[in-house]
Amino acid sequence: MVLTGSLKSLLPHVLRRIIRCNRLSISNTSGMAEGYKQANVVILPKSLADDFEKFCHANDGPLPLLYRSKPGDWKCPSLSSDSDIRTDCLQYRMYEYGACTGSLKSLKEYSEQLKDMVTFYLGCSFSFEKAVQNAGIPIRNVEQKCNVSMYKTAVPCYRVSAFCCNLVVTMRPIPESKLEAAVRATSELKEAHGAPIHVGDPGLLGIQDHSKPDYGDPVHLHPGDIPVFWACGVTGVEAIISCRAPLAFTHSPGCMFITDLKNDNVAVRSSRETPQVHCISQDPLHYSIVSAEAAQKIKTLETLIGIDPGNRGIIHLHRQDELLKACLSISHARSVLITTGFPTHFTYEPPEENDGPPGALAIAAMLQALEKEVAIVTDQRAMNLNKNIIEEAVQLGILKRPVPLLSFQRESADSALMFLCENGNPGRPRFDHLIAIERAGMAADGNYYNARKVNIKHLVDPIDELFLTAQTIPGVTTTGVGDGGNELGMGKVKDAVKKHIKNGDVIACDVEADFTVVAGVSNWGGYAIACALYILSTCEIHDRYLRKAVGFPQLSKKLVWLSALPSVTKEEKLLKTLVQLGVRSGKTASLEMEVDGLPFYNTHSLMIEKLL
Repeated sequence: MVLTGSLKSLLPHVLRRIIRCNRLSISNTSGMAEGYKQANVVILPKSLADDFEKFCHANDGPLPLLYRSKPGDWKCPSLSSDSDIRTDCLQYRMYEYGACTGSLKSLKEYSEQLKDMVTFYLGCSFSFEKAVQNAGIPIRNVEQKCNVSMYKTAVPCYRVSAFCCNLVVTMRPIPESKLEAAVRATSELKEAHGAPIHVGDPGLLGIQDHSKPDYGDPVHLHPGDIPVFWACGVTGVEAIISCRAPLAFTHSPGCMFITDLKNDNVAVRSSRETPQVHCISQDPLHYSIVSAEAAQKIKTLETLIGIDPGNRGIIHLHRQDELLKACLSISHARSVLITTGFPTHFTYEPPEENDGPPGALAIAAMLQALEKEVAIVTDQRAMNLNKNIIEEAVQLGILKRPVPLLSFQRESADSALMFLCENGNPGRPRFDHLIAIERAGMAADGNYYNARKVNIKHLVDPIDELFLTAQTIPGVTTTGVGDGGNELGMGKVKDAVKKHIKNGDVIACDVEADFTVVAGVSNWGGYAIACALYILSTCEIHDRYLRKAVGFPQLSKKLVWLSALPSVTKEEKLLKTLVQLGVRSGKTASLEMEVDGLPFYNTHSLMIEKLL
């Protein structure tokens, strides 16, 4: 037998000879031939080969294709000089009509059948282990002398003909302080699955118990470790099972084919394309990935909307990167609930001001373009007004279709939970994200105040309870957009409101949101969210992370997203509509906002009152 401690330094052709002679007593090839590419292996009938190749190209995160052989060809000259796929993996599995019918040390006895079969060599995450270690990051499964953990997920791959299966992933525990380094170390190694497809709670991938992998061995997390998941070539095994081929072979998970190719042919990524990692949720733990360039554009938006036309001191309420984190969270959401409405003109009918609805509709329009579910909840007394606003927005082309309009009343202790979740079950929330924009927020004494300390509680329904209840529902996050500190969600900065905003000791909202977007005018915050969602959607790094590296990039929809952005024309038309509906103004609304050279929002510094 060969001592396993020396295996990591042996050259690939030597290792293949040792494996061929069946002289190894190890169970996997992790840590072997450091710096060289390893490959998953799928061998199937030639009648299925073309469709499987298309399946690989459609799901190139888990199935990066290194080489496709000709029928009956046991060698792979572009990957190795002297290999024989019948003998050069530690162990193989045989599948008949989708069922695993045996584990084999060699395929030589099936040489006749292999003459009509094609071998696919697919990239493997073992290939990036050396790069990760070079970045100062421990490989826990190597430390623990075991195979990597592999899991079936609930994420469907892009289907091609008979190949229809869910994504399989590997999990590596990474110290929290090293997350960004791990992403950067692997992001350019496309043939080894590239960057992670998920960072955080396994349950978000449909993995119920990370201590029970479907393939490989359990790998224990150290204190401070975060589970990080990469797409895995064992997805090819699941594809073989799904197609129910009469006969097929694969490597046994973890028992890779070792190539002669080094991992040193990596393109240098520009600094603006460098991936960044941001935490967007603590319960469940969830991180997102975005390019440095996209993140910087969103930070620029945050700075632009932070100017203070009323000199009210909102600079003291600003929290850095809240817009970025809020929009990353919204980007991951399936269904979003928006609320707006501040009845500051309490002696008029309607009492609403026109700061809020335009920003809310700008967000809703972008969410529709991104094919997310979106609804608006408002006060019962304002249902007809908001219904008319939404209908006009559709007529004006601001919205593609009407947004469902809801109201909320507290009828019992669990009313908010019943509203937010199916049958009040926290495990089945109807919405992933709640957004409040220029929505009157409850103060510490239970009342609602305008900026002049006038109590307007009689005009405000208890929508705050939805945000308070959302804090108790795992997977539901919230964003508050405001410009004075008395808006729903501004409880996160209430101490600064009390200290720096006029009347802040009375009017400060006490209800927190997970993310607080502070703007000179709340509408600007809504426009910035719409623009930021567009930026994230056109970021290739973020797009890949969202779709878990399966299917195709969504950038072909860019024109649809672009058409949903707020504009001067849309704003002017909507403001005129609000005037016709009797909605009054209380603020200046002017801002020039440019991203990618496009004038997403440019109102020429006009007072909204001039439109009256």
